[in-house]
Amino acid sequence: MEGDLQRNVGRNLRAYRKAEGLSQEAFAEVLGVHRTYMGGVERGERNLTLKSVERIAAKLDLEPLELLQGD
Repeated sequence: MEGDLQRNVGRNLRAYRKAEGLSQEAFAEVLGVHRTYMGGVERGERNLTLKSVERIAAKLDLEPLELLQGD
């Protein structure tokens, strides 16, 4: 379904952030992005490039596929 990967990335990032006990603002700072951008990503509203997914995964020491996987 269209947009599923965007939503998966958002859900996975939110789950990671919450598991780390970080606020959205603190998490955005870790990733080097603005808080409102991070909110859009978590809600699946932002269409990330593969390069962005790779960069975010690297900053979190994850494999990019981990961010893309669904439930």
